[in-house]
Amino acid sequence: MDGQSYELCMKILPKTYVQQADDAKSASRKSINLLLEQKRMPEVGFSDVLIRCLLNDLANMDSNNFPANCGAGEREGRIFSGLVADRHFRMSHGVGRSGELTAVQPKAAGSSIIAKLADSLALHALKIAGAIHVATCFVVPSCTGMTLCLTFLALRKARPSARYIIWPRVDQKSCFKSMLTAGYIPVVIENIMVEDELCTHVSEIACQIEKLGAENILCVHSTTSCFAPRAPDNLPAIARLCKSFGIPHVVNNAYGTQSSKCMHLVEEAARVGRVDAFVQSLDKNYMVPVGGCLFASYDPEFAQAVSCMYPGRASAAPSLDLLVTLLSMGVTRYKQLLKERKETFNYLNYQLEVLAAQFQERVLRTPSNHISLALTLSTLDEDKCTMLGSMLFLRGVSGARVVPRAAKQVLEDHAFLGFGSHTNTPSVPYLTVAAAIGMTNDEVNVFVSRFEKAFAKLRTPSTAPADQDVDTTAVGD
Repeated sequence: MDGQSYELCMKILPKTYVQQADDAKSASRKSINLLLEQKRMPEVGFSDVLIRCLLNDLANMDSNNFPANCGAGEREGRIFSGLVADRHFRMSHGVGRSGELTAVQPKAAGSSIIAKLADSLALHALKIAGAIHVATCFVVPSCTGMTLCLTFLALRKARPSARYIIWPRVDQKSCFKSMLTAGYIPVVIENIMVEDELCTHVSEIACQIEKLGAENILCVHSTTSCFAPRAPDNLPAIARLCKSFGIPHVVNNAYGTQSSKCMHLVEEAARVGRVDAFVQSLDKNYMVPVGGCLFASYDPEFAQAVSCMYPGRASAAPSLDLLVTLLSMGVTRYKQLLKERKETFNYLNYQLEVLAAQFQERVLRTPSNHISLALTLSTLDEDKCTMLGSMLFLRGVSGARVVPRAAKQVLEDHAFLGFGSHTNTPSVPYLTVAAAIGMTNDEVNVFVSRFEKAFAKLRTPSTAPADQDVDTTAVGD
């Protein structure tokens, strides 16, 4: 209702009551107007009621919700199910146009505003997390691997003779497939072991550039966030090489936004060398459903080129989810979540050290990895290591990964020995766990309790089958 509506209400109810409601509405309008003006995360998160009001107003700006709209085309935003309409706040036209992901969609002014706001608030969030000089970003309605693929394809025009992508090894299928899908040949750079930690073999990257020729290399594809015992890549050193040889540098920052260490590496690399783009998952960093990625760059022109690679109109759902989440969090809560994650990581590390001492195992020393930790399983044989993973999963522990020494994975024509360990010669089987944003100390305690019971059972001669004795202790019990 507008001002005239409230004046008319005063003819129905006493003026005092209506004025009180109008004052409350005025405060909400001020918050929304400040958001539209500044395009930044609010200091204190919005209430769900205020967010719903904003989304309903924006939905009414999409043409499929115009009372007099008459759709005469093949895509007119019709939704059969009321449940589906409610799930999307009646916004069905998506965002962008067939030639550009970040373009305004004429049929969907409200959805376009949501996309623009989501991008602006995400840029604010990246700066809060540590990438203070990043120039631009936008939400891509696809996974991290496909966004990396789009990025590689956008580089093709500038480097038509390139056939190779140099890739320091990280044992995760999606990033490897992103290079294959784009039509390039990955040049795998094996990591070097420094104590327990697997680190970037920078000199080998330089050797491969010299061997293959800079003009034949599309880019170097580096990684920040990864499973221990691998360390984040030495981004500043790689960035210097890329700047020296004139080679693009694309960073897979899949779940690195939540880590100040990873964000510092990205920012420092851009300062001393070359970083063309870094991409991160929405669900892993911002606690939204799977399905979106955030592309970011220090170069607005290159970001525009990537936006133009998207072939078609895009789903608005990831942008909507991210906008609602960042509005709900606000700056204060987001900073608090980042701080709590660090504290939870330290608590998890301490609890793993206690387990290691109890079972004559060891927490691998990986000082550069501030998200993931690895606990050795040297007192179990390979079969029991695999059984441990099954037992933990059936006991409600998700995300923990058992990495046996004998694992092998073939992707296209590429065979990886010791797959999961980031090296052909893993020295010991181990379990990896991560302290991701949103994890609590209560969850750590439940994990430790369930691991302790499962591990002790495997250490006894009469180990029960993995599908028995399921622990259903709830978090917080």
